[in-house]
Amino acid sequence: MTLAQGISAQGISAQGISAQGIEVPPIDYAATLPLLIVLGTACVGVLLEAFLPRQQRWPAQVAVSLVGLGTAALTLGLYAGRASTDGIVTFAGAVAVDRPTLFLWGTLLALGLGSVLLIADRSVEPGGAFLPSAAVRLAAARGGGDGSGHGPKGRDDGDPDSAEARSASTMQTEVFPLFFFALGGMMAFVAANDLLTMFIALEVLSLPLYLMCGLGRRKRLLSQEAAVKYFLLGAFASAFFLYGLALIYGYAGSVRFTAIAAASVGSARSDALLFGGLALLVVGLMFKGSVGPFHTWTPDVYQGAPTPVTAFMATCTKVAAFGAILRVLHVAFGDTRWEWRGVLWAIAIASMVIGAVIGLTQTDVKRLIAYSSVAHAGFLLLGAMAITPAGISSTLFYLLAYGFNTLAVFAVITLVRDADGEASHLSQWAGLAKRSPVVAYTMAFLLLALAGVPLTSGFTAKFAVFAAALADGMLPLVIVALVASAVAAFFYLRVIVLMFFSEPAADGPTVTVPGPFTTVAITLGVLVTLLLGVVPTTALEWAAGGGFVG
Repeated sequence: MTLAQGISAQGISAQGISAQGIEVPPIDYAATLPLLIVLGTACVGVLLEAFLPRQQRWPAQVAVSLVGLGTAALTLGLYAGRASTDGIVTFAGAVAVDRPTLFLWGTLLALGLGSVLLIADRSVEPGGAFLPSAAVRLAAARGGGDGSGHGPKGRDDGDPDSAEARSASTMQTEVFPLFFFALGGMMAFVAANDLLTMFIALEVLSLPLYLMCGLGRRKRLLSQEAAVKYFLLGAFASAFFLYGLALIYGYAGSVRFTAIAAASVGSARSDALLFGGLALLVVGLMFKGSVGPFHTWTPDVYQGAPTPVTAFMATCTKVAAFGAILRVLHVAFGDTRWEWRGVLWAIAIASMVIGAVIGLTQTDVKRLIAYSSVAHAGFLLLGAMAITPAGISSTLFYLLAYGFNTLAVFAVITLVRDADGEASHLSQWAGLAKRSPVVAYTMAFLLLALAGVPLTSGFTAKFAVFAAALADGMLPLVIVALVASAVAAFFYLRVIVLMFFSEPAADGPTVTVPGPFTTVAITLGVLVTLLLGVVPTTALEWAAGGGFVG
């Protein structure tokens, strides 16, 4: 008897499967094509690593990456032009594609383009920012040192393997498929329509990032320490998220956002499971968004990871985290906001104060931007807590503006270098305007944008978020945010004063002339920062194009 005859004998046919209640879920491929293309590009990158000779991998990966991002952006634009403002739910209800999703996808793809250009650049750091092989030994691991890989006993240039790795003209091109898996996870994260899909997307975006943080060509111990810290703390945060998911499922009997919202307003059961689960979810989501006091990984990982990876994390991960926070708070818990808003008020205040105050004490540029990120996460939380259309649109606009601004900042940081790599200590930036006026003026403009100076995207974004928070009755929180903004402006201005009004050291660092990839990334970031400050109307209208489906 053949398999088909056996199936027929058991009365199981295509119609029989449908009759028994098992149906293939409808999938809207046009709506989800950008996500599928990004994940498909990651798979193609894996195949290139498996079958191409090493010397051919870098140009092939760069070409595939640019084509993949361009194709995903094109399909997104074509679909967004005819998409309904009501949005659609597909993949058996697991993925929601609505106006906020499309805006976030477009933001992620645009920031992903800038990030992959920085990752691919091999002109600033000869051979690229990544090791040619992850299996390089560390002298510091055997001989001690200061933990940075550059102490008296721990200089990695004393190890033949490390010296060879630093001078090699190749790079670990596996970073490209890792990048696309992370980007695909971020796109799925902001589109997830239930907690289980969101958790899977969280792991898909996180695991590649853990690996990418440890692949730095320079300062190997610092890079690997960043990877281990990020992995361990990320595992704890994921455990909190998963336990919160279980509690909420126990309360609502479902992980679907709309079902959770219906249960929260129509159930006679105790709310202990609901809000206990929400508290644990908040821990996981705030960790990923670098919101204080769940930010402890941020300064160390930002400092230790290769700067292109830091730029990717600081921009795209922030967009993904707050996109998910918006969806969870607005769709699943919007009707219970009076119960949880007080807790988020405290978290927002803590994040703004921690970022502004501790940022004053930083002497490393990358750590300074990390604490700036913590402060900005508090500002973003104001918009996310405003359960109004203005809250959604202002937060989306803030993510777009902050993303391009920060991307350009980290791209500029890669240009200031000494014998050990990037010169990230503030003292090494003294007198930078005398060495390279263009780099100094560019950095000054970007720092002023982070401070929220008018005619920059930072001012427009803060104004939009603060206005949405005021309209939703959060005046005390806005006052705290204004004070924190004023405090944070001091450490931005300190860097500017150092660059323009200090004398450069005789043996100070040099400024590397950027190659085409880094030049495009910096130009893109500066132009968007300027345009969103001068003519923000179009972007604000796109962000206000519709609400969440649910």
